[in-house]
Amino acid sequence: MEAKGIAVTQKAVEDLDPVKKPIKRNKYAFACAILASMTSILLGYDVGVMSGAVIYIKRDLKISDVQIEILMGIINLYSLVGSCLAGRTSDWLGRRYTIVLAGAIFFTGALLMGFSPNYPFLMFSRFVAGIGIGYALMIAPVYAAEVAPASSRGFLTSFPEVFINGGILLGYISNYAFSKLPLHLGWRLMLGIGSIPSVILAVGVLAMPESPRWLIIRGRIADARNVLNRTSDSPEEAQLRLAEIKAAAGIPESCDDDDVHVTKKRDGGGVWKELFLYPTPAVRHILIAALGIHFFQQASGIDAVVLYGPTIFQKAGIDSDTEKLLATVAVGFTKTVFILVATFLLDRVGRRPLLLTSSGGMIISLFTLATSLTIDDRSNKKQMWAVGLSIASALSYVAVFSIGAGPIAWVYSSEIFPLRLRAQGSAMGVVVNRVTSGVISMTFLSLSKGITIGGAFFLFAALATIGWIFFYTMLPETQGKTLEEMEGSFGHFWAKSKHNDSDQIQLAN
Repeated sequence: MEAKGIAVTQKAVEDLDPVKKPIKRNKYAFACAILASMTSILLGYDVGVMSGAVIYIKRDLKISDVQIEILMGIINLYSLVGSCLAGRTSDWLGRRYTIVLAGAIFFTGALLMGFSPNYPFLMFSRFVAGIGIGYALMIAPVYAAEVAPASSRGFLTSFPEVFINGGILLGYISNYAFSKLPLHLGWRLMLGIGSIPSVILAVGVLAMPESPRWLIIRGRIADARNVLNRTSDSPEEAQLRLAEIKAAAGIPESCDDDDVHVTKKRDGGGVWKELFLYPTPAVRHILIAALGIHFFQQASGIDAVVLYGPTIFQKAGIDSDTEKLLATVAVGFTKTVFILVATFLLDRVGRRPLLLTSSGGMIISLFTLATSLTIDDRSNKKQMWAVGLSIASALSYVAVFSIGAGPIAWVYSSEIFPLRLRAQGSAMGVVVNRVTSGVISMTFLSLSKGITIGGAFFLFAALATIGWIFFYTMLPETQGKTLEEMEGSFGHFWAKSKHNDSDQIQLAN
């Protein structure tokens, strides 16, 4: 009977043919993903605004380069607290109220940063804001993935990265807008005004439904059915998604009760053992893929460009504060435009080819940026062609990053984990992402002094090259697969661009 049930499910998947996209995207799922992804503005704004605000913080508080590095990068480590708590919190409170909690914590942190009288208080304020960012980074892509139908999952789960880039651009604009104010007031307004998106988020989240997967884990079948009917492309797909999630939660397919007692509830206990101590080959592969894609996304130096843009442009030969801030606005604008392009390509081109193309472009851009900065650094006078090449390379780098590696890291890691491991697995991906980002952010100025700024970008280019090899060998294509059948694509060392029948047979067995 079990084999027969699996065969029926596989036939249903084939009949649905997720590759065939509906004429119109599901507007309700679209709206839910937008509201959830707005939490990512919090991180984006903080990253963007600090790149310019730190120029004035250093002058006002008279702090050293080392203190600047710590101030810039420490929020990534602070966010680990929120990320580690978010997995358990989202399983306990639900995805929706975890988003509310993330916004409330960041709101408090942003206000505290705006009223900071000195460096220690500013560090404490960034600790509070960092916890909120950690919650937001983990929960937004998980919620979007669990609400989205298979045909639009890549499009909808890329929204967190869209809003991160939008937040970065807003931060850069804030830098420029408040840069002419008195020294003691300008940077405080830059940081404090970041509390506004948190208020909008808290109001908007009231219109969101809870994740159908969380509802089923809690035994609320009727509520989950209603959400799936509204977020699926067809009634047949909603029925199939319901059956798959019930099976993953340990609820018999024949059970049609509106509310059931789920004996297989998971609040995190035992998940860590399954992830790290006794993983199956497929789970081990999934974990390596999720952690690896987050590591290489950040190890390529994207936060060095985004956070230290003014410093990089100064090394390239731009001396005016206004011109440096305008150049960073150009970086933010480029990132935002290309991430919007990426959202429309993810479900058409696929994750794997887009990621490999993006990574290849990053390698070329990083080598070019490193070369131009080295030439300018060793020249006795300003080389205008090298200045222009440095700016063009930086813009090219953020463009190709945003069209692939930026959004795909969040999309891919949020969709490959099985339901029972998804919250904690996604949280671990965020941990790796933030630790790597923190290390890069907190060492970039010292690294630039030690091996020159050109040498730092040669190092990032080498790491991006290793990342391309990792992506090519370890990451199979996930386009068009339902979240519940994803596990069957993993367990093989050499990544496959398309899944085949043997994967489904292996999963069934």
